[in-house]
Amino acid sequence: MVVEIGVEISEIMAVDEIFEDASKGERAKEEDLRAVFGTTDVNEIAARILREGTIQLTTSQRRKMAEEKRRAVIDRIARICTNPQTNTPHPPKRIEIALEEAKFHVDPMKSVDELVKDAINALKPILPIKVHTNEIAVKIPAAYTGRIHEIKRNYEVVKEEWQSDGSFIALFKVPAGMKDDFFSLLNKLTRGEAETKILR
Repeated sequence: MVVEIGVEISEIMAVDEIFEDASKGERAKEEDLRAVFGTTDVNEIAARILREGTIQLTTSQRRKMAEEKRRAVIDRIARICTNPQTNTPHPPKRIEIALEEAKFHVDPMKSVDELVKDAINALKPILPIKVHTNEIAVKIPAAYTGRIHEIKRNYEVVKEEWQSDGSFIALFKVPAGMKDDFFSLLNKLTRGEAETKILR
């Protein structure tokens, strides 16, 4: 059986058993499995647990994940936000101190994108902060339009249009601190042949 992520269940299971308490080696009883899952098929139960269950992490794993995400959140905010009073970025240390002051909690199970939104909202009462964006017009030659989904997945499209020659024109909203990353990705995908213009 293959789960949605395209992995064969048998490849990720250590043993073909469902345990009530794996640390104690206690196998689940067949009647309990049937009552909870409606089946005793190990692969079917494992697939459902993977789709609907929650991952149990040790305290040290949670702490490590939370710390990695906290660093990623601080780095992202430093890159995409500015102080509207000076139009300059906030240094990462200032963001870190303000997040501590706001008692911001990093949930290791949330994505960095979600955490960044939550963190910016938590920072607003403490720091003058805004997400500074640029609008960048892009024309991608027809030969490279098959890869535009990679750019659209990472950056917000304000408007887009296909041209009669097969080229693609779009207006992207790009956080100011990620402008270099945007141009780097665009150049990589189009071998430097994309035309760009920063509108504001």
